Amino acid sequence: MSAKPAPPRPVPRLYLATPVVDDPSSLLASLPAMLAAADVAAVLMRVAESDPRSMLARIKALAPVIQSGGAALLLDGHVDLVARGGADGAHLSGLDALQEALPSLKPDRIAGVGGLFTRHDAMIAGEGGADYVLFGEPDAHGQRPSAEAVSERLQWWAELFEPPCVGYAATKDEAGEFAAAGADFVLVGDFIWADQAGPAAALAAAGDAIRQGYATTSGHIKATQG
Repeated sequence: MSAKPAPPRPVPRLYLATPVVDDPSSLLASLPAMLAAADVAAVLMRVAESDPRSMLARIKALAPVIQSGGAALLLDGHVDLVARGGADGAHLSGLDALQEALPSLKPDRIAGVGGLFTRHDAMIAGEGGADYVLFGEPDAHGQRPSAEAVSERLQWWAELFEPPCVGYAATKDEAGEFAAAGADFVLVGDFIWADQAGPAAALAAAGDAIRQGYATTSGHIKATQG
């Protein structure tokens, strides 16, 4: 008797990182169209450092727009502001930050983690309760792995572990590559906001690249199973 084929994995979804938010007015104007243009699972809000009251005001201004658009709002750090700002969770950098944040975020909110530069760190994070692991983001010096290395890490994780994996894409082409490699989500940011076509069009194009990369892999799987 042949083994039952595994169910096909869902199409990877977008995870949108904002620019550093000081004045949220431009995002308030652009986000509704962006969230309508593409399948965005979550928005990572990078809040400009300031006093807690000012940061909370920025978070509270964007939270209803993001959440009413069908996306979760995660803060880049600032775990202490998650509940007070009405956010859905936080993204942490490194194992220490994750472990420190878990008691205040769990079980009601999302705890994602990046800064995992070894396979061992990623496994510890997954076993420790991270809701997702991120691969491929720049380090403190702005350096990041090659797209090939990120794809390899995503494929390794997707084949062996349950928690979702996220690929940090610096270009539209990388978004497609990481979707093909096994990412559950693709994090996009700076190149979306810098695109001359506008962020909504750039985000939609990234979504198209993700679907194309996914379709390529799905077709290969069907062919090997057939």
